[in-house]
Amino acid sequence: MPLTFDDLLIRARALAQGDRRAILGITGSPGAGKTTLAEMLVRELDAGGEPWVAHVPMDGFHLADAELERLGLQDRKGAPATFDAAGYAALLHRLRAEEDDDIVYAPGFERVLEQPIAGALPVPPSARLVVTEGNYLLLDTGAWVRVRRQLDEVWFCELDEPERIRRLVARHERFGKEHDEAVAWVLGTDQHNADLVTATRDRADLVVPTRTLERRQAAS
Repeated sequence: MPLTFDDLLIRARALAQGDRRAILGITGSPGAGKTTLAEMLVRELDAGGEPWVAHVPMDGFHLADAELERLGLQDRKGAPATFDAAGYAALLHRLRAEEDDDIVYAPGFERVLEQPIAGALPVPPSARLVVTEGNYLLLDTGAWVRVRRQLDEVWFCELDEPERIRRLVARHERFGKEHDEAVAWVLGTDQHNADLVTATRDRADLVVPTRTLERRQAAS
């Protein structure tokens, strides 16, 4: 039988049954639906009760444009080297260890500004499950290895390639790029990053076809 969204909810709840906080990672290529899946999980898991799930995207660990310019990486924005992977791993370790009795603040990412925003996402002590999503959760190089160690499971969000590219071009246009510029970025920088992510697919604990989300959205 095909994977259903209810199957995902059951599996996510099971991760948080232990005594310690659990962290679920969601990965996939740019435009594959990672954020949509994460937001749907958090919304439905929290429905009808006290919130116990937090959403902490990897995008808050983008290096600022000023630092990318200093490093000569502005034209590679979104590649693994343009993130603070060690800082991301350290935050996940802090969230998992639960050594803080107070709220832990994680950085967010402002899509309009295309910049990280410090202290934007509160994770309260009551959060028993943290959902984090990003492209490189399964990379086996550098500090990304430390990221994977903090995750109880990693799910790979998968979308047919032509539709993924179409959605990604539309996203870049929505946030200010002209059509030709958006297409060039998607087929260049974004595609190189997508190839890196696709190569990590076999390391995932679960592959989630985007049609699983679409069926749920259609039924809502």
